[in-house]
Amino acid sequence: MPISWLTVLKAVPWGDVISNAPVVVDGARKLWSNVGRKGDTAPGPAQPTAAATDTCAAPTDTATALAQLRARMDRGDERLEALHDQMITSSELIKALAEQNGQLIARIDTMRSRGAWLALGATLALALAVAALVRAWPDGG
Repeated sequence: MPISWLTVLKAVPWGDVISNAPVVVDGARKLWSNVGRKGDTAPGPAQPTAAATDTCAAPTDTATALAQLRARMDRGDERLEALHDQMITSSELIKALAEQNGQLIARIDTMRSRGAWLALGATLALALAVAALVRAWPDGG
């Protein structure tokens, strides 16, 4: 049996969601500031691993081994730079989504309070209408 959207929305603890929205937005901003700051620093020199030195140990010529090691380091730097760019793009997306989530939560909270005022106004209007009907009824007044 499928669950309706209304049931799902009623099950969401909106008070907790609304109260935690600023925390989510702040966390996304902190993530973005950390990633953006780390992007300004240049990476340090890479240390060759045992696997890198083993694959370069086969050539007998030292110049060839150094050239192969530099090529591997360049490829590694390119991959690292590509991953860093992806991380920056992802953190921008997370920041934007968190801000949109915060705005959505604020709007939902506003709509909830407006709905409560509207329900109160409708109840008062209904009470006045019933009172006017009772008073205007031929035997009631």
